Amino acid sequence: MAKDFDHDIIVVGGGPAGSCFARIAAGAGLDVLVIDKRKEIGVPVRCGEGVNETEIIKEGLDLPRSCYSTPIVGAKIVAPNGKSITWKDKDTKGWILERKTFDKWLCELAVEKGATLKTYTRALQLLKDEKEKPNGLTISHGGREPFDLHAPLIVSAEGMESLIARQMGFKTVHALYDVDTCYEYEMKPYDHENLIELYFGNALAPRGYVWIFPKADRKANVGIGVGGNVANGDKLGALKGAQPKPLLDQFIKGNEQLKESSTLLDFGGVISVGAPINEFAKDNCMIIGTAAKQVDPIHGGGIAIAMEAGVMAAGAAIKAFEKKDFSKAIFTEHYEKPWRENTGPRLAKRLMLRKVMEKVSDDDMNHIFSTITDQDLQQIMNGNFAGPVAKVVGTRPQLLGVLRGLIG
Repeated sequence: MAKDFDHDIIVVGGGPAGSCFARIAAGAGLDVLVIDKRKEIGVPVRCGEGVNETEIIKEGLDLPRSCYSTPIVGAKIVAPNGKSITWKDKDTKGWILERKTFDKWLCELAVEKGATLKTYTRALQLLKDEKEKPNGLTISHGGREPFDLHAPLIVSAEGMESLIARQMGFKTVHALYDVDTCYEYEMKPYDHENLIELYFGNALAPRGYVWIFPKADRKANVGIGVGGNVANGDKLGALKGAQPKPLLDQFIKGNEQLKESSTLLDFGGVISVGAPINEFAKDNCMIIGTAAKQVDPIHGGGIAIAMEAGVMAAGAAIKAFEKKDFSKAIFTEHYEKPWRENTGPRLAKRLMLRKVMEKVSDDDMNHIFSTITDQDLQQIMNGNFAGPVAKVVGTRPQLLGVLRGLIG
């Protein structure tokens, strides 16, 4: 531990990004404190809980059986007219997690490596030294009297709220266009084929989609995401002001299985579907995961992306302590630059796809689904748009103006 500091690193947030950062950094011998405002890690659940098998394996982790509800083998994508494409291959395998168990397991891995975790602990204020560089936090445990803790490196893994990140000077405020307003139920019974189901249509979910994520014991997470600019009355004429919960209830009433099912849990929230923020590092501090808007802009999922960012940022932190250099330059070189060169382009392509597809009418969407195959869908999700776009435009040339951005 550096002289005159309580810890080497303080991480704000014990989600996948923060816990993976702590596991790697503590494993290298650094004194890492993770604080989380929740009384229990992983509660409440705020997502569909899906994760790709490849991403977990890539992190070198062996997922315990207790951390997932059921395996998934693929996805069924449903057009507004009901036509569907089923996509199953090695890239679509994964799990529907039990986030409460999964997130806690990730934190336990960090603790086993030597990190310290404190729940029910809120970061209130960023502390700075005489040179205006971050050097600690004012925190409160259990609502008690606040106190100060100091560290030469502060890491924000706060998720959407990102209070401390904003105090660090990171521009984390979300525009309405770059968020989805969501609502989800856990329901039972629902018979499934271990496929994620995604339903599209402007009337169904304006600038978004409905999802059904299968779970064990005939359960399912059934949710909807609606563009924030729609739900909050920004644009789209008659669709403006569309709220996710009534739209989801309407979908459920029209679904032969779900309309007779019971609701075991319901919750709402907001997810990021925009571009990452413009910088991930400053002197003595970094930002990782959803707080940095490191999410998939197609669906807002960020579990695997957050884990990857946490691991990369921890590598930069280890370098910083080796060199006793906590400058923005060291964190940029070893974390931000490689992230933007490797993960950044893939997410940029998916953001471009999102922006193009939200301009497509339901009739055009139906045509696209009747034209492409599951192999085309694989190409699209991999960011290879030219072939599928050519196939669609060949039978409906008027779509070239809308889809041109994917092949420009």
